[in-house]
Amino acid sequence: MNLTFIDIKEFPKRMEEYRYSKGMDFLRDIIGMDWGEEGLGAIYILENTATGENIEVATITANREKPLIPTVCHLWNVAELYEREVYDFFGIYFTKHPDMRRLFLRNDWVGYPLRKDYDTSEAINPIRMENEVTEDVQRPYEIAEDAEQAIIDKQTNKIHGDQYIINIGPQHPATHGVLRFRLALDGEEIKKIDIHCGYIHRGIEKMSESLTYPQILALTDRLDYLSAHQNRHALCMCIEKAMGIEVTDRTQYIRTIMDELQRIDSHLLFLSCAAMDLGAITTFIYGFRDREKLLDILEEVTGGRLIQNYNVIGGVQADITPDFVRKVKEFCQYQKGKIKEYNDVFTYNVITQKRMKGVGVISRADAISYGCTGGTGRASGWACDVRKRHPYALYDKVDFKEIIYNNGDCYDRFWVRLDEILESIHIIEQLIDNIPEGEYKVKTKPIIRIPEGRYSASVEGSRGEFGVYIESRGEKSPYRIKFRPMGLPLIAAMHKILKGAKVADLIAIGATLDYVIPDIDR
Repeated sequence: MNLTFIDIKEFPKRMEEYRYSKGMDFLRDIIGMDWGEEGLGAIYILENTATGENIEVATITANREKPLIPTVCHLWNVAELYEREVYDFFGIYFTKHPDMRRLFLRNDWVGYPLRKDYDTSEAINPIRMENEVTEDVQRPYEIAEDAEQAIIDKQTNKIHGDQYIINIGPQHPATHGVLRFRLALDGEEIKKIDIHCGYIHRGIEKMSESLTYPQILALTDRLDYLSAHQNRHALCMCIEKAMGIEVTDRTQYIRTIMDELQRIDSHLLFLSCAAMDLGAITTFIYGFRDREKLLDILEEVTGGRLIQNYNVIGGVQADITPDFVRKVKEFCQYQKGKIKEYNDVFTYNVITQKRMKGVGVISRADAISYGCTGGTGRASGWACDVRKRHPYALYDKVDFKEIIYNNGDCYDRFWVRLDEILESIHIIEQLIDNIPEGEYKVKTKPIIRIPEGRYSASVEGSRGEFGVYIESRGEKSPYRIKFRPMGLPLIAAMHKILKGAKVADLIAIGATLDYVIPDIDR
């Protein structure tokens, strides 16, 4: 990973040049960093969606007591939540940010856990900066706490009209996990949405700093558990690249097939839950019926149905079973015949179309600015599939279409997943009869140490781009590890998508954005 450091005084101007002059319209991630005596900083991974060019830039501030970095929210919309995450864990204030407050941790949390000098024993001596902030740092813009009042204008601090507040979640089935939405409503119309994350935040990135690389693998299955194979694939690939390990052809075939089986598994669950959210219980039952057949195959190979722990550094944990090829081929034939059934019962249903068509529209430009990869981006006309943009495993050796729709609404997001089930089957069918003989895992050293440096890798998860960044100091544990979540950009776009919609639309929109909460919270 080639990193360019930018002087903090030149940072705003240089970032504008990257965005407008060099066309870096996709902010893939912001990675908070504590470089010890050098200071606190952030790494920005940028991409030009037209050319596929990637660059990595960073800035650093030596002031640990009051670290300030200019915001890039005005250049990329997703930066608003990315910067709040960095503030939450490193205490870096992003000047001119419109809403500089914690994202995952409680508001009364003391200190910043990802700093290298963080000490829980000093909890009674919090680092308080609220009274020392410069005028460049904007105060939080939050929905009013008073239950009957509306929204506080960030300029005048006045309460407007007849708006009122409701909470959806964190214990609500339509939020698909412990996620809380606070809505400012005018009648049934949504005026503002405030996202509250972190209810199941586990500090996985902090935990990883004290774990060995093989131990960290188990945590990736517990991020987006419906992208478990792909998540683990990304981490293994990043470590293997850093160590110069070349896996066998057999491993590549198995990993690619497993990734696509996982994608089908995820999309079947998406189909089922989206239908259930809209009241179509029969389709929910159909989807789970078919998904069970796939989980039986995965369990036979990996020993698990949800958490599977299959990819390992240098290969896979166990070879495929003797019946694997036959059962996968039978499942593919079976599943192809079921898509028509889903369409007849649900997709073409007039109620489905009324609830989904023209609802929750996000434009291509907004999808890119918010970093909404995966099916959400492709439903808005953005060709963002990592398997095509930056091929890995065997994706440059198989033929498949990148499913693109252009309306950007709930209905197109639904169709992308249905079509991708068929494309995943098409990929599997090209590989399943050609799995070469050989070892399924190469030997590695008992203790894995990554050479000093910075490394990154990305895969196409079930919901979009899942990325891994590792900074190594040559030890058996990472100095810093960062996982790019697929779901955080999706909820970052919720305010844009939901503003002006009805409360009932939130259910369809949330279902078709298809986020998974542990992936967001980490």
